[in-house]
Amino acid sequence: MSSFRRDKKGEDDGGVNVFQNLDKTTLLQESRYFNSTPVNPRKCIHILTKILYLLNQGEKLTTQEATDIFFATTKLFQSKDVVLRRLMYLCIKELSGMAQDVIIVTSSLTKDMTGKEDLYRAAAIRALCSITDSTMLQAIERYMKQAIVDKNPAVSSAALVSALHLSATVPDLVRRWANEAQEAVMSDHVMVSYHALAVVASARKNDRLSTVKLVTKLARTPLRSPYALCLLIRYAAKLAEEDQSDSSEQYIEFIESCLRHKSEIVVYEAAHAIISLRKTVRDLAQAVSVLQIFCGSSKATLRLAGARTLAKLTAKHPSAVAACTVDLENLISDPNRSVATLAVTTLLATGAESSIDRLMKPMASFMSEISDETYGQ
Repeated sequence: MSSFRRDKKGEDDGGVNVFQNLDKTTLLQESRYFNSTPVNPRKCIHILTKILYLLNQGEKLTTQEATDIFFATTKLFQSKDVVLRRLMYLCIKELSGMAQDVIIVTSSLTKDMTGKEDLYRAAAIRALCSITDSTMLQAIERYMKQAIVDKNPAVSSAALVSALHLSATVPDLVRRWANEAQEAVMSDHVMVSYHALAVVASARKNDRLSTVKLVTKLARTPLRSPYALCLLIRYAAKLAEEDQSDSSEQYIEFIESCLRHKSEIVVYEAAHAIISLRKTVRDLAQAVSVLQIFCGSSKATLRLAGARTLAKLTAKHPSAVAACTVDLENLISDPNRSVATLAVTTLLATGAESSIDRLMKPMASFMSEISDETYGQ
């Protein structure tokens, strides 16, 4: 198997874009090189990179041009070079919506999808699902189910994300994969669990009772993925918002329990959900306390999240933010200008006349610094 490493000679020589003067006609001619035997991986990789660059720059190919490049690209299945093969899958995926008769590579992609080479399998799944229409999906359904519960997280995630995309066009078929996706929700791998929950929820989105059962069950289950837990918080918040009866309290209790989670993103997601749901200042106390801690964090991302959410809360419950005045005042001199600006606007919106007078000096200094930076640019 070829190494991933490539020579980088000349990569940092100057700032010239080597693809600046790419021409579609020249590229069409270069793609014929893929028919050569034996395949030169280095040269083919360079040509594929140029094709992908041109497509992502918005270059429009006619159906015939796209078909010609597509069929030339399929000749690269004979290569065993890992980098070349993965670029080939990506190119097939990009051209699938423009070229004709793309299903001709279905058998080759299915072979790679079910093969032993893990470096091919995930990319082959993504490419296969992009070219397969609803009439042919049943032929690969068994392989997709196996891939969803595969031990390799890259393969499992590729199958789950592909299933999520397919659910927009063939929801009934993807719904039959829900059992495998439900099994994958409990995966130890954070991204697999996250993607699996999205697939399961998508399959149940038109059935409220089924969604309620899913959220209720998973709320009692210790999910290991913080990303999946964030998604579950959003589903619980949506159910609580739609249901104004006492039964919605179970969702609120679950969200509040997540305020004590060890993951910062879960804690923030829970605080954000509570602020969106709760109607009284008293109910907001726990969430505001969390945001107050965020404002004093050494991490700029947490300070920004805390300041931004408090600024949002000010519009509905200015009195709830009053307890954070000291923390917000400390953020006026924050090195991150976005954080400082949010702190200033929040303090102006919530402060009394006496406190605003006290803040005029640090705010004046802050405004002058912004002016200096603006004129200095």
